[in-house]
Amino acid sequence: MAARSMASLNLSFGLVSIPVRLYAATESAASVKFNLLAKDGSRVKQQYISEKDQTVVARSDMVKGYEVEKDKFVLFSAEELKKLDEGSSHVIDIVSFVPEKSVDPRYYDKAYLLAPDKRGGKPYALLLEAMRSSGQSALAKWAWKARQYVVQVRATDEGLVLQQLLYADEVRSFKELAIEPVEVSTAELRLALQLIEQISEPAYDPTQFKDEEKVRVLAAIDAKIAGQEVVASTHSEDAPASAQVIDLMAALQASLGKKKTATAAAAPKSPAAKKSSTVTAMIQPEVAKERKGAKRAPAAEPEVATPPARKSAKK
Repeated sequence: MAARSMASLNLSFGLVSIPVRLYAATESAASVKFNLLAKDGSRVKQQYISEKDQTVVARSDMVKGYEVEKDKFVLFSAEELKKLDEGSSHVIDIVSFVPEKSVDPRYYDKAYLLAPDKRGGKPYALLLEAMRSSGQSALAKWAWKARQYVVQVRATDEGLVLQQLLYADEVRSFKELAIEPVEVSTAELRLALQLIEQISEPAYDPTQFKDEEKVRVLAAIDAKIAGQEVVASTHSEDAPASAQVIDLMAALQASLGKKKTATAAAAPKSPAAKKSSTVTAMIQPEVAKERKGAKRAPAAEPEVATPPARKSAKK
């Protein structure tokens, strides 16, 4: 499925205005969501109860309030809050350029992709190449969905990324943790560096990592479906849709049966794990010589086999 643009914007600095289109850089489709039900499988509804008289309060009768003291609030109506909202802007206003590495990743929030819009190809390409050559990134102001943001626009090999940044008061400092400095010996540092060298990779490859928790949850769901432990909601409007979902899941389970059998064998030990074991064997005797009388580390817990990962369907 082709990516859908979220908005048409203008990336502006000085007298230059670049028409761009905004796209989400990530998809929040990794987690498995569960519905909250009664024990008989029927759906439940959420209600808000007044602490004063224990009556149900309709959403239309609710207002928002800011607590100034314990149980003391100043109230705001929907109209008053609307006036306080920052209006969305179609302009990303660049205020300065800074070295890309000067922004601590702890300040990173949500990321977006920027692509050139109509008549924006040439200035977009020019800015991209200039930022790549200089190693600089742009800091800009942007009003979006009733909030004012500070953003970083940085250049990659493929295009421009717009990165929302957190404000200073939203990021914690290590000073709050009061971490005491601890000295390490030369031998310990040397062996640690050897370990790093042994299991180093040339670059980060996100495809090497899988969501193992999601695999376990989906395997448990599949097992319940295979055992026909499916409870249909008793709500009359939901009955037909529930039946369709059950039939579809059963068909998918039957289709995936052969693939699951083929991938059931345990995977061989990875090269990185072998390297780690070798270096650990190197470290133990040398550190033992330097620190006599130190307590032995507890034995590592046995690895727990995880279910084989299933291939995700392309969207």
